[in-house]
Amino acid sequence: MLRIYQNTYRRTAKKAVVYSTKVACCNHSTLCGITSHPRRPQDSGSSNSNGRHRRHEEFLLAGNPARGWQMPPPSRGYGMLVVRILRGALKLRYIVLGGAIGGGVSLSKKYEDWKDGLPDFKWLEDAMPQGERWSQFSRNLIEVGSLVKNAIEVAKDDLKAKTTVAALGITSDESRKKYEKLQSQVETLQTEIMNVQIKYQKELEKMEKENRELRQQYLILKTNKKTTAKKIKKSLIDMYSEVLDELSGYDTGYTMADHLPRVVVVGDQSSGKTSVLESIAKARIFPRGSGEMMTRAPVKVTLAEGPYHVAQFRDSDREYDLTKESDLQDLRRDVEFRMKASVRGGKTVSNEVIAMTVKGPGLQRMVLVDLPGIISTMTVDMASDTKDSIHQMTKHYMSNPNAIILCIQDGSVDAERSNVTDLVMQCDPLGRRTIFVLTKVDLAEELADPDRIRKILSGKLFPMKALGYYAVVTGRGRKDDSIDAIRQYEEDFFKNSKLFHRRGVIMPHQVTSRNLSLAVSDRFWKMVRETIEQQADAFKATRFNLETEWKNNFPRLRESGRDELFDKAKGEILDEVVTLSQISAKKWDDALSTKLWEKLSNYVFESIYLPAAQSGSQNSFNTMVDIKLRQWAEQALPAKSVEAGWEALQQEFISLMERSKKAQDHDGIFDQLKSAVVDEAIRRHSWEDKAIDMLRVIQLNTLEDRFVHDKQEWDSAVKFLESSVNAKLVQTEETLAQMFGPGQMRRLTHWQYLTQDQQKRRSVKNELDKILKNDTKHLPTLTHDELTTVRKNLQRDNVDVDTDYIRQTWFPVYRKHFLQQALQRAKDCRKAYYLYTQQGAECEISCSDVVLFWRIQQVIKITGNALRQQVINREARRLDKEIKAVLDEFSDDEEKKGYLLTGKRVLLAEELIKVRQIQEKLEEFINSLNQEK
Repeated sequence: MLRIYQNTYRRTAKKAVVYSTKVACCNHSTLCGITSHPRRPQDSGSSNSNGRHRRHEEFLLAGNPARGWQMPPPSRGYGMLVVRILRGALKLRYIVLGGAIGGGVSLSKKYEDWKDGLPDFKWLEDAMPQGERWSQFSRNLIEVGSLVKNAIEVAKDDLKAKTTVAALGITSDESRKKYEKLQSQVETLQTEIMNVQIKYQKELEKMEKENRELRQQYLILKTNKKTTAKKIKKSLIDMYSEVLDELSGYDTGYTMADHLPRVVVVGDQSSGKTSVLESIAKARIFPRGSGEMMTRAPVKVTLAEGPYHVAQFRDSDREYDLTKESDLQDLRRDVEFRMKASVRGGKTVSNEVIAMTVKGPGLQRMVLVDLPGIISTMTVDMASDTKDSIHQMTKHYMSNPNAIILCIQDGSVDAERSNVTDLVMQCDPLGRRTIFVLTKVDLAEELADPDRIRKILSGKLFPMKALGYYAVVTGRGRKDDSIDAIRQYEEDFFKNSKLFHRRGVIMPHQVTSRNLSLAVSDRFWKMVRETIEQQADAFKATRFNLETEWKNNFPRLRESGRDELFDKAKGEILDEVVTLSQISAKKWDDALSTKLWEKLSNYVFESIYLPAAQSGSQNSFNTMVDIKLRQWAEQALPAKSVEAGWEALQQEFISLMERSKKAQDHDGIFDQLKSAVVDEAIRRHSWEDKAIDMLRVIQLNTLEDRFVHDKQEWDSAVKFLESSVNAKLVQTEETLAQMFGPGQMRRLTHWQYLTQDQQKRRSVKNELDKILKNDTKHLPTLTHDELTTVRKNLQRDNVDVDTDYIRQTWFPVYRKHFLQQALQRAKDCRKAYYLYTQQGAECEISCSDVVLFWRIQQVIKITGNALRQQVINREARRLDKEIKAVLDEFSDDEEKKGYLLTGKRVLLAEELIKVRQIQEKLEEFINSLNQEK
């Protein structure tokens, strides 16, 4: 390209020189003695012009130095100057043009080099969904957004419905049904969201635990030192709390007499129970609601003294810093979430205990249980048994003879409206373990009679008796007030109160949350020391009885709990999966071939072989077979083959599991669990999609081969044809037996008779046999004349049937006839291989059906080989992963494990292990308690 520009530049420069020379000659014509005159009309001919040009040429010849010209004209220097200027301008122009083009070429080359140096991002095309998958993914995102939007709209509609029904007092059935429908939708959405939150919370806690373990292992490897795990000495209250946790998990149905001491906080709804507990714990740890029920399950709070003010759930490793408002908000949110998660089956309250520990400076050591508040009236959104459930739960906790009842009474309402005092009197009529607490006395001072309040705190107003009476202030009704602000307000109130300060009737130790906390803690530990030995002896006797029962029923077995049994079953299942990969190739080939033919045989006979064989000629047979085989291989055959492979894998795995049941050391207790795991894994497992495309190519190529290669394959195809035809013949004869009834010998020996329909069928069959006897190569359908002839012949015998009845009888009769002929052709073709190789399609003996079944046999063989490799290399390992995933899910689901691993042996072992753990923890606690004394 640059060379072209250079040549162009040279040609242009030459033209410029010639042109400038001519211009110079014309400008200096006067020096050569040539005068120019104005053109006149009569002189404007060509002769004048030619003469002027000749004078110019003479001038140029005269100016040639070779001709002796001595002095050039002075104006020639100006002409050369113009030439140089033009040449420079033209040179600069083409230099710039060439540079621009060369720079563009260089820039393009640099861009290609830079593009080649970029990393290969083609892997993103495989990672990201393409085409329809990407469109489906986008549609799924839009659907998720729509679901969330609908959920929000449903929640809004529910709120509007509530407001409308409450404000307008609508009682019509239609409005009520609409409201209930909206309410059920909201509850369903809440339940789904809650289940998702529970799932992700478990996963998060599991990952946090694994992260800590990995971090510890990393530190050990980094230091390269042998570290001995130091046993951290637990505090007394922590040890005691662990015993109560074990009991709550052991006796969820309240069937065991648990008499271990704890502080039970009871009171009417919104009486200030939770606020009293928070004041004792020195942290606002519970969620709040404006008049609605917030406490829906028992909350066990273990208070202990520690250097940092923290809280932690029993089943979680996260610690909440109670000095940070963000952690307090998270804690309140998690408490509310756990309460809602514990309520199932349309209930309002739950017996499931939420256990947490609160540690901090100056906290009194004790265990408190906060129960749902007593209600007198139920709202429409509560379950019908809510009131009775709360009463039963409260009575159960208070009926413990060693439980300390912390009875909370709202001082701002009339005492006669209280419901809790009657329950407390029923459970502790003498008041030996009841502590009465009057809350909201700052409001009571303004509303109630001071003398009445003094009577309450002196135990003279209620017939209920108590160990002590206390008055507390739990806040000013502000949700944002901190515990320090509330306690300061409480102290200021009692210092300046007219009721509690000036008259001096109430003792100072009866007021403030601090004095209440000291009194409750003192009474709690006194009760623990008095009763713990007795409780330990009771558990020891229970343990002895359970061990005796175990020895009598299962003398040769160890007490294995549900978790241990599950781990053992898990190992056995995974061992069976390993055994699956050790099955021989021949066994896999046989199983896959059998399953493939089982899946494909009906289509081969009904849609390919019979229509082609009944076409009438060998050429049409081969043409029809080729067309149908290709259509089959392109459409249904690959998918059916994959389905057969998956069923064969499933069948082999189940047979291995069944075979293991026959072993001498087989334990039948695992059978239900193993079956559930295998069924779930098989339900989830699916064959790889790309296997269908791979099989399609292999099968199409295999079916293209139409020539049997050797005598051994020919004999195998003949045998395959005979066995297949015989199987179909047996099925056809069974159909005929049902249609025509038992034979004469069977009727005589078994006292059986023919029905009227069977007699008709036999008469029709006799006429049809005559047709086939006269024409052994009859077509598969009857002509109109033949049908008419059969009907007339039957009418002579007083048998009246229609043409459809005759056709129904003809179908199995002709099929049997055809299959018998096919079987005879197969026998004739046994020794016709060499004749077939010499004459091919022109062979005298028609063996096209043998060739067809040879092609089918080859497809089955090739497909079975491909499926076997897929099973061994891919599907067995993928099934192993599915089984492990199912086992991991089942291991985290205690309810499912309890359902799948059950029986007297499991239940007795679980109870014995639990009682043994409780007794050991009790003995450990008693030893530590005696050492503290």
